[in-house]
Amino acid sequence: MYDDILLPYDGSDGATAVLDHVAAVASWADATVHLLYVADTNRNSVSVVGDRAVDGLVQKGEEVVSEAAARLDDHNVACRTDVVQGNPAPTIVEYAAGYGHDLIVVPTHGREGLSRYLVGSVAEKVVRLASTPVLSARLRADERMAFPYERVLLPTDGSEAATRAATHGLALAAALGATAHLLSVVDDPSLWAGERSTLVEQAVEENARAAVTDLAETAAADGVEAVTHVDNGAPVETIQDRVDADDCHVVVMGTTGRRGTDRILLGSVAEKTVRSSSVPVITVPSEE
Repeated sequence: MYDDILLPYDGSDGATAVLDHVAAVASWADATVHLLYVADTNRNSVSVVGDRAVDGLVQKGEEVVSEAAARLDDHNVACRTDVVQGNPAPTIVEYAAGYGHDLIVVPTHGREGLSRYLVGSVAEKVVRLASTPVLSARLRADERMAFPYERVLLPTDGSEAATRAATHGLALAAALGATAHLLSVVDDPSLWAGERSTLVEQAVEENARAAVTDLAETAAADGVEAVTHVDNGAPVETIQDRVDADDCHVVVMGTTGRRGTDRILLGSVAEKTVRSSSVPVITVPSEE
């Protein structure tokens, strides 16, 4: 499923907890983890020691990835390390594309201060820019994320982008022997400007049901157990409610979706889900 996983890493407590989750995923997938520290060139970190110019962030990065590599070695996970300079988000995305990584993992918060480049806004930029699936994980040091994933939530609106993401999610569920929860959200009418006729609302709900029905047929063909849901409400909140109701371990969704009266997975919804989700979110770009 995954062969080469890129983990931008800053050594913060939250990132360390995510590292353990990545180790579990990599061990299952027999994947190599590439630990990347980006020394942020937007910050002045160069000082002169004797007759040499020393970049404090580069030095710190080398220490951080070395410690993380030792932790992965304890899990018997193959890894490589690298420290590069650059603007964090585009550097991460370009690095993944250049080395052919098939998954990027980003903690959605990082250390405040010297090495803070994984704070939410940067993680969200990676989600927007990446041509590779991105697993975003928001975690405090005292929490643990479940793996293997036993229940995978796949929000869909039937759009091409959502279907692409669902294909990735079903492949993950099949590989793990997990149950796929297929969700289509019918927006609360109060969220729309103006009034919607009953006929329009019925059409929206029919489209939502068709989206999960079609996906359920695909799941059955792939040998994946699936449960369908058509829920009413605001998309981001409804996705989280479904995560809580069914104790889903991961959400897999597209970064764009259908525009119009049945839109569900617009980029802003994916970004808000990444920002607020209590479980990891894998975002799949519309084109890889």
